[in-house]
Amino acid sequence: REWLRVFLITLIGFPILVIVIDLTDKLDQYLSRGVSRGAVAMSYVFDLPEKMFMVLPVAVLFATVFTVGTLGRHSELTAAKASGISFHRLVRPLFLAACLAFVAGLLLGEIAPVATSHRLEMLGEKAIRSTTSRYNFVYRADRGWVYAIRSLELRTREMNDVLLEREGTGPAYPTIILAAQRAVYSDTLRTALPGARWTLLRGTIRYLAGSQPQAEAAFEFDSLRSRTLRERPVDLLAEPKSPDEMRYAELRRYIEALSRSGSNAKKLQVELALKIAIPFICLLVALFGAPLAISTPKSGAAWGVAASLATTFIVLLMFQLAKAVGSGGVLPPLLAAWLPNILVGVAAVYLLRKAPT
Repeated sequence: REWLRVFLITLIGFPILVIVIDLTDKLDQYLSRGVSRGAVAMSYVFDLPEKMFMVLPVAVLFATVFTVGTLGRHSELTAAKASGISFHRLVRPLFLAACLAFVAGLLLGEIAPVATSHRLEMLGEKAIRSTTSRYNFVYRADRGWVYAIRSLELRTREMNDVLLEREGTGPAYPTIILAAQRAVYSDTLRTALPGARWTLLRGTIRYLAGSQPQAEAAFEFDSLRSRTLRERPVDLLAEPKSPDEMRYAELRRYIEALSRSGSNAKKLQVELALKIAIPFICLLVALFGAPLAISTPKSGAAWGVAASLATTFIVLLMFQLAKAVGSGGVLPPLLAAWLPNILVGVAAVYLLRKAPT
C-alpha cells in the first residue's frame, strides 16, 4: 500500500505539474484561436497518457526508494532479517508491482498516440476532416505504396485519376507504377483474390526492375482487381499520420515500408524500440532502487528525493543520448534504445550483490 501510494502520487502529480506550467504559458494562445475553456481542459486530460508514459519509470523509482528507505529508517529491515526473512524476499512484492507497471506502460504506449491526436484536434493544431470528398492528395499506405489521387467521393465510393506507386530496389523487388482513370469500391464484391474490393478501370501497369530497357514491362487493362489497394474510402479521407501518432504495429509497418523503399529509418527504429524499452526499465529501476535506498540507512526523506531525482536525470539523459547515437548510426538502433536498460541493469545487479541480505 505504501509503494502504491507513492507510485500514484508521482505518476499523476508530475504530469499535472507539467500541465499546469504549460497551461499558464499557452492559455491565452488557445483562447485566441477560439478554443473554449472546456475544450482546453479536456485536451489536457488527453495529454495525460503521453506524460504518464514518460513518468512511469520515475514513479516506480520514487515508490521503491521511499518504501524501502522507510523500512530501513524504522529498523523494520533489521527486524525482518532477525526473523529469518532476507532482504530479497522482503522486497519481492515490489518487484511484482514493477512488473505490473511494465504492463501498464505497454498499454499507455498504445493509448498515448490516439489521445495525442485527439488533443491536437481539440486545440485546433490539427484539422478535423469531416467532409465526404477529397481532391488532389497523396496517401502513404503500408508496404511501401504511395497513392496519388485526383478526387475521391465517399457517397459513390469512387476515385478518379488514380496513380499507385511502390519504389523498388532491384529485380527481386521491382518498382511498380499502376495508373487508372477510375476506381470503384464494393463491399460485396467476390473475386478469386481475397481482400480485392477495388476495381480499377482503364489503365496501365509498369514494372521497373533496373536501368536496362529489357528490365521494364508494361501492360494495359480495361478492368483490374488487386489486393494492393486495401484501404476503404473512409480510410483514404483521413489525414496522414505522423510517426508520433502511430501505435506500435502502425509504426513498425511504416518503418518496413520506408526500409523497402531505401529510405533511412534509423530514427524511427529507435522510437519503435523505445516503446518497449521505456516501460521495461520499470523492472530494472525497481531492482536498482531497492538496494540504493538502504545504502545509507540513517538518511532521511531528503536522501530519497535526491537519489531519485539524480537517477531520473541520468536515465532521461541516457535515453536522449540513445536517440542521438541510434539516429546517427553510431550504434544499431535496437542496441542504442536498449543501452540505458543495460547500464541500469548492470548497476542494479551490482547493488543487489552488495546489499546485506
